[in-house]
Amino acid sequence: MARHKTTQERPIVLPVGFNAWLLDCAPAPDCKVCAANWRQLTAAKNKGDITQAAKHADEIRSHAAGVH
Repeated sequence: MARHKTTQERPIVLPVGFNAWLLDCAPAPDCKVCAANWRQLTAAKNKGDITQAAKHADEIRSHAAGVH
């Protein structure tokens, strides 16, 4: 039997500022939906869950633009 060599790949390093760009959004003024998403975005970001934070940022951008 042939033995396979396994190695761990190097971690992906994102460009500096990528998360700031990804999470860039502004809640619509006096909007409860945007405010709730902003709180959830902040909580996710503080836990290091950038994927979840990005989802909330997308919701804020879409809602503030009138998409939702």
